[in-house]
Amino acid sequence: MPPARGPVASARIALCLLLLAALAACGQLIPPVGPGPATPARPAPGYPTPVRPSAPPVLRNAVLAGVTPGPSVASLRLSPSNAQTSLAAFAASCPRLIRRGDTSGLTRADDWTGPCTAAATWLASDAATFFATWFETAQVADGTAYVTGYFEPEISGVRTRQPGFDVPIYRLPPDLVRARIGDAPPNTDGTQPLGRYDANGAFTPYWDRGQIADGALAGQGLEIGWAADPAELFFLQVQGSGRLRAPDGTIMRIGYAGENGWSYTGIGQVMRQQGLIGTGPGQYPGSMQGILRYIREHPVEGRALMRANRAYVFFRDTTGNNAAAGPVGALSVPVTPRVTLAADPAFVPLGAPVWLATDNPAVQGLWVAQDTGGAIKGANRFDSFWGSGAEARTVAGGMSAHGRALLLLPRGVLARLAGQVGR
Repeated sequence: MPPARGPVASARIALCLLLLAALAACGQLIPPVGPGPATPARPAPGYPTPVRPSAPPVLRNAVLAGVTPGPSVASLRLSPSNAQTSLAAFAASCPRLIRRGDTSGLTRADDWTGPCTAAATWLASDAATFFATWFETAQVADGTAYVTGYFEPEISGVRTRQPGFDVPIYRLPPDLVRARIGDAPPNTDGTQPLGRYDANGAFTPYWDRGQIADGALAGQGLEIGWAADPAELFFLQVQGSGRLRAPDGTIMRIGYAGENGWSYTGIGQVMRQQGLIGTGPGQYPGSMQGILRYIREHPVEGRALMRANRAYVFFRDTTGNNAAAGPVGALSVPVTPRVTLAADPAFVPLGAPVWLATDNPAVQGLWVAQDTGGAIKGANRFDSFWGSGAEARTVAGGMSAHGRALLLLPRGVLARLAGQVGR
């Protein structure tokens, strides 16, 4: 989507500059604990490799990364429409938000009781005041944000195998488990790795994408559907959910159920390393559309390229959900176009509002973290949801925005965190 022009764009740019200045003037509230791993500008995505050399687990969350108080919510000047849609998404998240644990270390479940109670009866026409009344802003780490886009794809597929639909879509296999303590070194976040136990009882990494494509799971009754095109299914796996449209027009909605435990490899980055991304002769755009065109035009190389991403996503049938409400995210509530963000729950409490000030006006404003993604790892790494259809596919496929991020936390959280550090 091209950048906006005229007075609105100028106002947004000015607001970004004011936000950056305000952040620069703020003192750090909670310093990083220990050296820790540096967060790259574009963090390495995906699950950790299941088996690693022995090493003590490195706990990573927002508190360890460091938290800085930001400017007042009122100074963000939320637009009425943006505030209204964000309030509706926040209220929908509340039943889960007040019950789930927060792995970021920032909030407790009861921190959200006040805002959630108020959200249930707050007038939508005064939504901006709601956020200014109940929230304060915080920057995690250096606040430098990178935002991509995702959408709900629709591909040709059927429930029951038939000619022309030969690519299996698998549910979560029962033998995909986490290692028992002592059977494998823990991941860097302290969790046990995903994998399987072989016939001898030894823990081993789970089948990777290539092995699954070659039939490692065939004949086990794990198929919930069949796709016509392996490349379209690959990108549906990248998105994490989507719809299958059969020749008779019937729709089956499928949602994310889990992954095989292998690290996600962005095939666009692989193409870039091979000199295939660019504007020169024989090169392709780095967007989803450009990568898909390369796979179509070079089927042998394209097959190898997809297998370079050894991570594999399993699905569940979500057709029974309210189709009009959209796909369901990690909070088990429907995600909303131009409102829902996927985030790393180690750095963002799922359900929390997030303010973005970026170089792409399309993602400027207030969002709500309602989802996660295998490639969305690290502080200030986000994926914006754009809905379904051709326009959503185009916007999400080409989305790449850089800027700053602020979390909106219930008032009083920062003071409590500062007191914990002071003790």
